[in-house]
Amino acid sequence: MLSEAEFVGDRRRVAYVSLGMLVAVNVMSQLDRQIMSVLIEPIRTDLHLSDTEMGFIVGTAFAVFYTVAGLPLGRIADRANRRNVIVAVLTFWSLMTAACGLARGYWTLFAARVGVGIGEAGCAPAAQSILADSFPAGRVGRALSTYQMAIPIGILVGLSGGGWLSDHFPWRQVFLMVGLPGILVAAVAYFVIREPARNPRESAEPMGKVLRELWSFPTIRQHGLALSIQTLTLAATATFNFPFMIRVHGLSGAEAGLIIGLITGIAGAFGTYLGGDLGDRLARHDPRWRIGCLGVGAVASIPFSVGAYLTDSLPLSIVLLTFGAIGSYMYAGAGHAVSQSLVTPRRRAMTAASMLFMMNLFGYGGGTVVAGAISDAFGGEQGIRYSLAVMQIFLVWAGIHYALAMRTYRADLARNPSLFDAAGVA
Repeated sequence: MLSEAEFVGDRRRVAYVSLGMLVAVNVMSQLDRQIMSVLIEPIRTDLHLSDTEMGFIVGTAFAVFYTVAGLPLGRIADRANRRNVIVAVLTFWSLMTAACGLARGYWTLFAARVGVGIGEAGCAPAAQSILADSFPAGRVGRALSTYQMAIPIGILVGLSGGGWLSDHFPWRQVFLMVGLPGILVAAVAYFVIREPARNPRESAEPMGKVLRELWSFPTIRQHGLALSIQTLTLAATATFNFPFMIRVHGLSGAEAGLIIGLITGIAGAFGTYLGGDLGDRLARHDPRWRIGCLGVGAVASIPFSVGAYLTDSLPLSIVLLTFGAIGSYMYAGAGHAVSQSLVTPRRRAMTAASMLFMMNLFGYGGGTVVAGAISDAFGGEQGIRYSLAVMQIFLVWAGIHYALAMRTYRADLARNPSLFDAAGVA
């Protein structure tokens, strides 16, 4: 692993330039992912689809294939040039986003959305692997958190910019306007992102062997569960905060989109970076706090979020949601830095894909369903506020697994002395 002494001159400059380009790529990923949600109403009306059919297109078509494709694409990234993988998948999902605008019915739109999910599945594993190999261990948390800041930024751009586009252009044209620029970004990425060197004596191992050995780390098991459970809550809030503002506080769609977009884009981005920066700083004294600060952030966000959903005051709700977002988003980048700190370079992309598999299959796959069922159980337009408040309880469960992961982190780091020393925490 790269040491601080080696992180100077051109190597330092190249690392930060690559990071900036990868953030731009990730923003494109989030924008292409979010735009479908913004365009639900005009698509549903034009193609005469039901809400259930739109739900499958927006959620299932993307999430299932994103999850399934992540592991084999992560395997490819561990064997091949990761820059080229990112350029290829960015080009593919951009074309598939544009293809959504050419759909003439349910199944053609479903197929194009599947293509977006498959393409985006190859981005994060390769990008996380590049960053983990480009930065010293003591800076990886900040680097990955900076990369993950693209998620709330993309949500902000998707909700506000996508909403404006949908008011001024037909939905088919919006898909073309959002998707096609990604091809230009891919061309720029090819010349900007540098492939960091890997040990030529270390070869990529069989997928089954890597997965078995990853699961042998107690920290990976407990930390993966914590990330997945926290994603369960975050998926619910990301999906239902918009209708919460409309149903409970009587806002219009444009007003709700702007408020939730700003909260997520600003507070979420700040929380994402804070988790990585704080984890890197605290790890200098005790590596376990790279995990501990995420658990503290998750649990500390609970009273703010619960208060935001239960108050009848819109200004107070906005303030409380802002503080809640800071704590709940702290895990977004720093959580991946923990798993990356335990593996060798040829396992980085597969490790990222494995963690994303758990987070998406359990978290994003279950969070919206659980929150919707709780809302239906309470009934009425106000049911959504109680559902979102109840969903915060899962963060206590996540906190328990973060604490269990802290107990084994030092021992798991020591299983690979070279990585342990490079982290500056031996």
